[in-house]
Amino acid sequence: MTDATPRIDALMQGAVDLHIHSGPSLHPRKVDHIEVLRAADAAGMRAILIKDHYYPTMPITRLMNDNLGCRTEAIGAVVLNNPVGGLNPSAVDYALKQGAKVVWMATAHARNHLEYEAKDVDFKNKFPVNSRKTVAAIPATLTDDAGVVRDEVKLILDLIAEADAVVSAGHHHVSECFPFYEEAKARGVRRLFLNHPTYVNDCSMEDVRSLVSMGVKMEHSICMFIPSTFHLFDDAHLQEVIAAAGIGNTFFGSDLGQKNNPTPVEGMRAIIALLIRLGYDDGQIRLMTTTVAAELVGLAV
Repeated sequence: MTDATPRIDALMQGAVDLHIHSGPSLHPRKVDHIEVLRAADAAGMRAILIKDHYYPTMPITRLMNDNLGCRTEAIGAVVLNNPVGGLNPSAVDYALKQGAKVVWMATAHARNHLEYEAKDVDFKNKFPVNSRKTVAAIPATLTDDAGVVRDEVKLILDLIAEADAVVSAGHHHVSECFPFYEEAKARGVRRLFLNHPTYVNDCSMEDVRSLVSMGVKMEHSICMFIPSTFHLFDDAHLQEVIAAAGIGNTFFGSDLGQKNNPTPVEGMRAIIALLIRLGYDDGQIRLMTTTVAAELVGLAV
């Protein structure tokens, strides 16, 4: 069998990972923010995004970019869980004006996520647990009981459109995702994506196709397809979700950084190896590991 290492090394040059969970964090982490940027830089990656469920990361990424001397760019973001006030336009306004490039709607504090935790033991066991006890979460929804997008969410979308930033529906259910992305488009948001659509969001393949037709890119979590504590899906599922969205609308984020898992760089190498094994060519792999993500956040590649 031909050694794929040189091919993987080459495809890592310029790779972009928009989903890294490094530390410090209330969730136990294997690597810190500085370690993960230096590792990405050593691997030749173009950019990484630092995501924490509970605090905005753009002040940290600015310090890293200004002081570490890495060629790899660190990107900051904000996740609209309870610690920033939930679906809070002020938190988004300040984050964007301090350089955040990506805004996630609620993840761990989405009502849909919390309901999954309450009813699905396997889901609860797989999602990281806070290292210290915190106050009970207030569940968030993107829409009201009539299915109408909430006014505060509309204001958030206006701020994202004004900044030409990127938005994800977070861990909200697919039934909320459709009106959310429709509202985002109507308000001028151009950069739309959804993480792990067939995980907590509960998208079917038809949902994936429909969301893509609306301009929503699909990010798949590498950790769910390679050996890790979050492994969920087989190779057939991977090929199915890629086919549903199309290679030009698909990209991979590691969703790694936790203890007892591969590092983000190891995860990116592993998904490249898997895509090679499944028969994707270098141009297709580069689209899904570099180009689509880079274009989504406005990076030159």
